[in-house]
Amino acid sequence: MSATNVTMDNFQTDVVDASAQQPVVLLFWAEQVPESVQVKSLVEQVMADYAGKAVLTLSDVAQDQSLAPRLQVQGLPSIRIIHQGAIAEQLDGMVDEAQLRTVLDGLTQSSVEAMQGDLDQLMAAGDFAGAATVLQQSIHEEPNNQSLRVELADVLVRKGDLDDARTVLASIPEDTDGRSRPQNRLEFAEEAAGMDGLDDLQAGVEANPDDLQSRYALAVVQVVAANYEAALILCLDILRENREFRDDIGRLTMIRIFDVLGKGNELATKYRRKLFNAMHRMSPA
Repeated sequence: MSATNVTMDNFQTDVVDASAQQPVVLLFWAEQVPESVQVKSLVEQVMADYAGKAVLTLSDVAQDQSLAPRLQVQGLPSIRIIHQGAIAEQLDGMVDEAQLRTVLDGLTQSSVEAMQGDLDQLMAAGDFAGAATVLQQSIHEEPNNQSLRVELADVLVRKGDLDDARTVLASIPEDTDGRSRPQNRLEFAEEAAGMDGLDDLQAGVEANPDDLQSRYALAVVQVVAANYEAALILCLDILRENREFRDDIGRLTMIRIFDVLGKGNELATKYRRKLFNAMHRMSPA
């Protein structure tokens, strides 16, 4: 990425003033110092990933020695990161990519990006209450971020707070990307509420395997229990046995489960192939 060369003449405007908008990375270097040339190359590569989040500036000490003493630079290479008009970080000597990215991430990540790791851990642990709290805090900071509301609605359904999930969904525009995921999950939960429990449905299917309605009900309850593969197998069996049952509900329910699983989900990809193969075999020659 292109970088501004900084001297005492433009330090105020291109570094101090600019740092009010985003962090400014100022690298002190010189062609005559190989280590600083190496760090310069690394910084330029890394900073390409932070375009729009941080700015790179350079001070060639061989050309202008007036600025370095002002920022207490005693050797090369040396990095000063200025944010909000003050030095936020300084790195003296050789620096590796991981170290540089850690510093930059700490200064440039939005609250949403910073909370994503915490959210993933909470979800993996099944702590939906904790996940909901994290999302609600992030929405307070970024009230217009609809993707956060989508995630909150999805978490609330999984937490069992269906009324709150409905309220959040009602606040999300219909055309918002991903909105159908919590909407489908909510509809599964609402449908399951009027059905027998998992054990009873399982026993009913085992006692009467030809009862497609019982198999469908079991699939719905399995979705709510997050037993997605078991639900997909049941729906695929319904499709194979009777495509016309409840207007092709086996196939349509599989599609809804794919949506609940989300984009890029491996299980969804696996069963999309199975669905395609089943449909292909059922097509007239």
